[in-house]
Amino acid sequence: METIRIEGLRKTYKIYQKQEGLRASFRGLFRRRYRVVEAVRGIDLSVDQGEFVAFLGPNGAGKTTTLKLLSGVISPSSGSARVLGHVPWRRENAYRRRFALVMGQKNQLWWDLPAQESFRLHQQIYRIEPAAFVARRDELVDLLEVGKLLGQPVRELSLGERMKMELIAALLHSPEVLFLDEPTIGLDVVAQHNIQNFLSYYQKLKKITILLTSHYMKDVIALCKRVVIVTDGVIVHDGSLKEIIDRFSTHKVITLQFADHGLPHDINRFGEVIEEQAPRLKIRVAKQTVTDSLAAILQLHPVEDVSVEDPPLEQVIAEIFTSVKQESDSTGKRAISKI
Repeated sequence: METIRIEGLRKTYKIYQKQEGLRASFRGLFRRRYRVVEAVRGIDLSVDQGEFVAFLGPNGAGKTTTLKLLSGVISPSSGSARVLGHVPWRRENAYRRRFALVMGQKNQLWWDLPAQESFRLHQQIYRIEPAAFVARRDELVDLLEVGKLLGQPVRELSLGERMKMELIAALLHSPEVLFLDEPTIGLDVVAQHNIQNFLSYYQKLKKITILLTSHYMKDVIALCKRVVIVTDGVIVHDGSLKEIIDRFSTHKVITLQFADHGLPHDINRFGEVIEEQAPRLKIRVAKQTVTDSLAAILQLHPVEDVSVEDPPLEQVIAEIFTSVKQESDSTGKRAISKI
């Protein structure tokens, strides 16, 4: 069943460009110069119930803006969207009780109060029955192992502990849709792993729909089967992680273990050397020449071991972002200056 449906969604901002100097500032009172930024440019997207979808893109790609539109924080310039049958920016109470938004760089908990006090406030806001509230709170507290921290002021918690409390607050009213914006930003490896394990388990347990933005590919690999890549406010890929490699990667990585301790001097003609540690060597080879290059190397040099791998996912996605940015910079379509 379809949970999220987006058609032609656009969001445009008009930003005042203040000029330097007193004279220019005075002139700006009468004749202002604005820059029109298209944060989201005609997105079409459908997400089914129970999907865990990664929403990836570089800074400024429109990810957070899209989540804000879907959560009703802002209204679009044009286009339509429905989440659980509701138009988000109408801000109906019935819709507010069915979704949650967690932003890794913003807090929803009272800074100077213990998290348990903020949980009680959420109970009143969402009108959660006392018995249901206690049961959900205790379940989430046990899953995230933060029982000893409930009475401690939020400001005294570590970043990872605060994020766990943020997730508890967001899930107390049992939302059917969860929007996560950089939930593991700034966390150490252990804290990231703990959050990933919790989200994976909880999503499978409750069958909720989750839309995740993250710059950590380990989050995506651990949690999501479907990946949507957005750059410059438009979707450039919607599919599996494997499809990203197949569609966008232009090369393979060949690792060679040579029989002798020396390294061949002619290896550069087969590909770009990216790691050299005798007698081990890694070269980057264009996809279409992998078979021929490997056959030639094996014929010319004694090799004890060989492996052929796809490039790291982070590298492929970074290349996508870079190529789209270069194209955008050359065409000038990202931002339009107007008077």
